[in-house]
Amino acid sequence: MNRHHLVRYAWLSIATAGIVIGLKGVAWLLTGSVSLLSDALESCVNMVAAVVALFALRYAAQPPDQDHTWGHDKVEYFSSGIEGLLVIGAAVGILLVSLERLINPQPVEQIGLGMGIALIGSLLNFSTSRVLLNASRRFRSIALEADARHLMADVYTSAGILVGVLLFGLTGWAWLDPLIGCLVAVQITLTGIQITRRSTSGLLDAALPVEDQATIDRILQPYRMGGIQTHALRTRQSGARRFISMHVLVPPWWTVSRGHAVAEQIEGEIRAALPNSNVLTHLEPLNEAASFADIELDRDEVQQERPV
Repeated sequence: MNRHHLVRYAWLSIATAGIVIGLKGVAWLLTGSVSLLSDALESCVNMVAAVVALFALRYAAQPPDQDHTWGHDKVEYFSSGIEGLLVIGAAVGILLVSLERLINPQPVEQIGLGMGIALIGSLLNFSTSRVLLNASRRFRSIALEADARHLMADVYTSAGILVGVLLFGLTGWAWLDPLIGCLVAVQITLTGIQITRRSTSGLLDAALPVEDQATIDRILQPYRMGGIQTHALRTRQSGARRFISMHVLVPPWWTVSRGHAVAEQIEGEIRAALPNSNVLTHLEPLNEAASFADIELDRDEVQQERPV
């Protein structure tokens, strides 16, 4: 599947980040609010993350080659992992600035104008986030999903910041602004941890989601009722691609041609139900003990452990 067109979504994210950084920077200069400063810093992280996603999507779109026979899709996990770490780093910076301002509170100025400018930036982030999230679901791109969720987290934190600044305007309590900044740092940290955890799971070849596995099981059920067995089902995901392998056990009196036809049929049904899947089946006879001795991943180690 050609995925070069996904690069345009990264460019959209970069353009939005640039505009939002300018808007929130102006809002901070006008108000002196540490919360708005923290919001602007997070937008800087958005810019860096969008640039990383751009390069990752370009690399992932390259077709398989001699050195990367399974393709380059997995680079998207590196992109989302880097973004998660950047988010956590930004949260630490925001927390340090907020704690310093909490110890030494300072008044916030020109609240109405600053809030109006920051609100425009949040609306831009929200719109871009929705576009990226829809694209990530359509094209199964974790790099775009991480970018979208990061932008949406920015929207939520911006809403909290605007509420905090508004409360300061109503109460005059200067400590409210840095306190909101600390809460924002905690929320951003949780977002960064979630993004990093998903990326690590992908790099460690975690199994497909439960709903995908249920789809595979539903496809195999009629074959099992017809006397065909399957085992050693293994699944993983690499970027947008799914990888599925299993052993198909057929009656020993079947010809190789007949067994192969059934295996091809199973593969075709899975690919139709789960698009962009690489499905590999291994044909075995039902009546041989060796057919049931290779269920484990490390077959040689299992055989060595068995008593003679």
